[in-house]
Amino acid sequence: MTMQDPTVGEDALDPVCGMTVDITQARSRNLVAEHEGTTYFFCGRGCKLDFEEDPGKYLDPSYVPSM
Repeated sequence: MTMQDPTVGEDALDPVCGMTVDITQARSRNLVAEHEGTTYFFCGRGCKLDFEEDPGKYLDPSYVPSM
């Protein structure tokens, strides 16, 4: 799985913290963001807000997600 394809089955990786996220739950809690045609899912509001503030930081190949 790459950051360009952040989903696997019914789960996705939060690009900010690296946690596995249930897509259905993320959608129901509005923890979803679009960036350059790709949908990203988040574990919580803080990660979503961080991503929306600076998506390039979290999508940079050298970024290492941490909780």
